[in-house]
Amino acid sequence: MDATASDQGRVYQAGRDQTVNQTTVLPGEALRPVTEVAAPPRLVNAPRHTGVFVGRGDELTELEAALRGGGEVVVAAVHGLGGVGKSTLAARYARAHAARGDGTGLNPVWWITADSSAAVEAGLAALTVALQPELTTALPLEALAERATAWLAAHDGWLLVLDNVVDPADVAPLLERTMAGQVLVTSRLSEGWHRLGAQRVLRLDVLGEREAIELLISIATHALPAFLDHSGNVPDTLDGAVELVRELGWLPLAIEQVGAYLHQNRLSPRTYLSLLAEHPAVMYDHAARGSDSERTIARIWRLTLDQLTEVSLAGLVLRLLAWYGAESIPRILLDGLAVCAPDLQQALGSLAAYNMISLDGTGITVHRLVQAVARTADAADPHRQSGDINTGREQATTLLDRTLPDWPVHPDDWSTWRTFLPHITALADHTPPAADTQDTAHLLKEAGLFLGNQGAVVTAIDWLQRATSAYQRVLGDRHPDTLTSRNDLAGVYREAWDLGRAIPLYEATLADRERVLGDSHPDTLISRNDLASAYEAAGDLDLAIPLYERTLANRERVLSIDHPAILTSRNNLAGAYQAAGDLGKAISLFEVTLAECVRILGGDDRDALATCGNLAGAYWKAGDLGRAISLFETALAGQERVLGDSHPDTLRSRINLASVYQEAGDLGRAISLFESALADCERVLNDEHPITLTSRNNLAGAYETAGDLGRAILLYERTLADCERVLGADHPTTRTVQANLAAALR
Repeated sequence: MDATASDQGRVYQAGRDQTVNQTTVLPGEALRPVTEVAAPPRLVNAPRHTGVFVGRGDELTELEAALRGGGEVVVAAVHGLGGVGKSTLAARYARAHAARGDGTGLNPVWWITADSSAAVEAGLAALTVALQPELTTALPLEALAERATAWLAAHDGWLLVLDNVVDPADVAPLLERTMAGQVLVTSRLSEGWHRLGAQRVLRLDVLGEREAIELLISIATHALPAFLDHSGNVPDTLDGAVELVRELGWLPLAIEQVGAYLHQNRLSPRTYLSLLAEHPAVMYDHAARGSDSERTIARIWRLTLDQLTEVSLAGLVLRLLAWYGAESIPRILLDGLAVCAPDLQQALGSLAAYNMISLDGTGITVHRLVQAVARTADAADPHRQSGDINTGREQATTLLDRTLPDWPVHPDDWSTWRTFLPHITALADHTPPAADTQDTAHLLKEAGLFLGNQGAVVTAIDWLQRATSAYQRVLGDRHPDTLTSRNDLAGVYREAWDLGRAIPLYEATLADRERVLGDSHPDTLISRNDLASAYEAAGDLDLAIPLYERTLANRERVLSIDHPAILTSRNNLAGAYQAAGDLGKAISLFEVTLAECVRILGGDDRDALATCGNLAGAYWKAGDLGRAISLFETALAGQERVLGDSHPDTLRSRINLASVYQEAGDLGRAISLFESALADCERVLNDEHPITLTSRNNLAGAYETAGDLGRAILLYERTLADCERVLGADHPTTRTVQANLAAALR
C-alpha cells in the first residue's frame, strides 16, 4: 500500500535483519514539530532514593540558587569523591524541582546515567519515547536522541540530570545546543565544567559528624535517630558509632553500606571496627544482601583508577600518599621521588581532577578512607597488588625520613617539625614493626627525640623502643646506629624519670661502645657523660662525680683544647659539685668554664649564656643573691637578644630570675615575671611541657607567699593533675607539686 505524508501517514524504515525489510507506518501527527509536543503530566524518572537522607541543607540551597533563572539554559555541576553522595543530592533536588509544578502536573525531570557518549544517546532516545511512545520502534536510536535534543531546545521548565559523567566530551554536544531549562551534572571529575557553560561548580564534601552518626544509626536500627541528644551522644547499645564514622571518614556511601551490614548481621559498631581492623580487604569490598555489590567503596574507586591508567604515576603516588596522615601532606615530601617532575605534576593533577586527592599551594590532602583502601592489598584489584603496596610503604618511609628538617634549635623551627608528626604517626601506626626498615628506625628515632624534647615522653619512649628493635634486627646489636639508638632511648627514660630502666641501659650501651669503638671514641665519651648524668639524677653522686671527672680527662686528652665538648664536661662536673654541696669547687669551675666559653665561643653564644645562668644558680645556692640576680639578669638579657623571648633557655632564665626575686622578697617583680613566663610557655611550648609545669608550680608558690591561697591552690591542683598524667606519680616534679599543694592546704 502506498502512503503519503499528506493523507495516510509516513513510512519509516525502522530496522533491517538479514532477510526482511521492516517498515513502520506512523500517523501524520506523530512527527509534528517538537514545539507542539507537550510533556506528559508526570514526566519524572529521577530515582527516588527512598533511603535515609540527612543533612545537605546548605548544598540543596546552593543548588537552588545556582539553577535559578530563565531564558537560556542554566547548568550546574556537582563533583566529588566517589561515594560522597552526588547522585543522592541530585535525586533529592530533582524530586523537589518536580514538585514545584504549575498546578497541572509535575515539572518535567529527566535523569540520564551519562557515563559514556552511548549512554547519553540512549538516555536522550528514552526521553523521546517517554514524550511520544508511538515512536518507540519507529525511529533509529540516533534520530530519537536528536529529537529529544530538539525538544529540550524548544521548551523550558524542565530539569535534565546528567549523572556520573566520566568525560565532559560525552555531554559537550548536548550542552552546546541552545536550551532553556536546567541541567544538573554530577561527576567525580572536577575540571572542564566552566568551559561547557556551567554557571556554578559545586564540590560536595563528606557529611558532618552528627549527620554521619544519624545516617549510620538510622540504617543500622531502621529507626529515626530521635534518641540522639543535643550534644550528639549515642546510647551504650551503639557503642563505637562515633569512632566508626570517623574511621569511615564520614563518607555517605561507606556509612550506608556499613549501616546495612550492621543491621543484617546484628552487630555493634565496636564489633565492626574490630572486623575492619582484622580483615580490611574483605570489609571494604563487602555489602549487605540487597545492596548493590558493584558499588562498594573499593570497587567504585577501582573504576576511577581505571580511568587513570594512562597516567603512569597516578597509582604509585596514591599508594605512597596512603601511608601518611589525613592532615595536609607537605608537597616537598614528593620532591625526593626520582621521577620526571612534569610526570609527577600530571599524576597529582589527574588524581585531584577525579577528587581522589585535594591540592593547595603547599599541601596534599587525601580522604582517610581512600588511604585505607589504597594501602590494603587485594589480589583481585590490579591497583592494590601486595608487592606494589609494600613498595609504596617503603618509598613513603624513605621520602619522609629524607625530608625531615635538621634538629630544631629554635622554637621557630618547631612548627615545621610538627607538620611532619601526624604523618610519622600514621606511618608508624599502619606499618607492622616486622616490616620496619633502617629508614623507619631512623625516622622514629629522630621523631622520638623531638617529642621527648617537647615533653611527650610516653610517645617518645614507644618510638625509640621500636627504633632500637628495628636497628637490632636490621643491623645487629653492636652496630653504631643501634648503640646510638639505645643511648637515646636511655635518655628518654631519664627524661621520664624512669631511672630504673635508664641506668642499666646506659651501662650496657657504654660497655658495648667501649668494646666496639674503644675507650676514647667520641660516642663512648657521650655514653659515659650520659651515664654520669643519670647517676646524678638518681642522687648517686659518688658514682656520678668520678665518671664526670674521667670523661673530662679523656676529652681533654683526645680532643683539641678548645673543643666545645670539653666545656660541656666542665659544666656538668661543676653542676655535680654543686649538687654534692661543694659550692666552692662548683663556683670556681663554673667561673673558669664561663671565661673559656666567652673566649672560644663569644659572649653571645648560647652555651656561654647557659653557663652564665649556671654560675648564677651556684651563687644563689651559696646565698649570694646579689651576684645571682646580676648574673641571671645578664644571661636573660643575652638570651632574649640572641635566642628570642620564647626560646626554652630564655624561659628557664626568666623562671630562675623570678625565683631569686621571690627569695629576695621582691614579690611584685617575681609574680610579674612568673606570669609572663607562664604565658609564653603555654603559647610556645604547650600546657604539658615540663618547663610549663615548673613555671606554673613556681607561680603558685609566689601566690602562696603573697598570701593569695585561693589562686595558689587552684594552680597547684591543676599542675598536679597535669604532672600525674604527663610525667607520672613518681616524677620529682610531681612529688614537689604534691608536697606544695599539701602545704598550701594546711
